[in-house]
Amino acid sequence: MIYFIGAGPGAADLITVKGKELLEKADLVIYAGSLVNPELLKYCKPECVIMNSAEMTLEEVIAAMVPAAQADKLVVRLHTGDPSVYGAHREQIDLLRSYNLPFEIVPGVSSFCAAAAALEAEYTLPNVSQSVIITRMEGRTPVPPRQKIADYAAHKATMVIFLSSGLLEKLQVELVKGGYKPDTPAAIVYKASWPDEKICYCTVETLAETAAKHGINKTALITVGNFLGNIYDRSELYNPNFAHGFRAADPSKLNIKPEVK
Repeated sequence: MIYFIGAGPGAADLITVKGKELLEKADLVIYAGSLVNPELLKYCKPECVIMNSAEMTLEEVIAAMVPAAQADKLVVRLHTGDPSVYGAHREQIDLLRSYNLPFEIVPGVSSFCAAAAALEAEYTLPNVSQSVIITRMEGRTPVPPRQKIADYAAHKATMVIFLSSGLLEKLQVELVKGGYKPDTPAAIVYKASWPDEKICYCTVETLAETAAKHGINKTALITVGNFLGNIYDRSELYNPNFAHGFRAADPSKLNIKPEVK
């Protein structure tokens, strides 16, 4: 059996319980060595075969997984964050299907969630943004038509930008071109949840300058939007004036205060 497992954003204790348990049982682990925390490999049993996919091609990964799975070995393909976000696991799955091999995908905590936690922020503040756009800058790998940064910036929604910390001067231009004001709040989150995590607050127009000042050119997420500000509306979810399927509206509860000792 082959398991595609999300390793989480970095910290070894942020992998899911199921992911950890499978790592402990694995006979073969192929991990994304350029991004996955090697501390996670300590969960593996001593006899487990460990391979670093950073040094491999797709064909080499499949060539390692298929015979192991056919021999009834437990195979783990360990991806950073969650496999569904820039994990390139679809192409692996399609090839495995051609060999009629069973597989399962075990989700993980994406780095964009860890970045929000590090920022102590909420991406979807009422009357600020109710949408989160996950995207990346166009570099050596193109993006489809109408999916460039400027296209998405026009929505003024919260943006979380992956794989772009080495392209920040171009990113600034695209964000402003799309409609963000140069002084729109932004933040660079380097290695969210890792021991050497770093958070740099800035604005759209100072992204490149801020990254250069702190020596950041890879392994960072860029977040953009007014969710980083302090102006927002109260959520209706817990508003006593608002009724929903689990409680009636009761304005008198606005007066409830905690007992302070």
